[in-house]
Amino acid sequence: MFAGRLNKRITIQQLVADAPPANTLGEPQNTWTAVQTVWAAVEPLQGREFWAQQQIQAEITIRVRIRYLSGVTSGMRVLYGDRILDIDSVIDPKEKHVEMQLMCSEGVTNG
Repeated sequence: MFAGRLNKRITIQQLVADAPPANTLGEPQNTWTAVQTVWAAVEPLQGREFWAQQQIQAEITIRVRIRYLSGVTSGMRVLYGDRILDIDSVIDPKEKHVEMQLMCSEGVTNG
């Protein structure tokens, strides 16, 4: 992995159920908290549009490459600028623990 390709700053976030106070229904409030901020290569791979819920929906598949970081799971998300990327899968190429590929999706609803 070439360090020069890791030229974008991202934050990996994890969903945490907060302890009380809960909302008015007594449910815990879930918040996204930062796990780690790292350098990454952000590579859009494909986009598609489809019709759902009587609206045109758009979805983009993005590969985010980072140095190996243990504990990253598909239940987390990536904050990239003001964009939120949901992590769909985590790949450790050849299981060498050198690089990780986070296969992410970003969905946008158009009017």
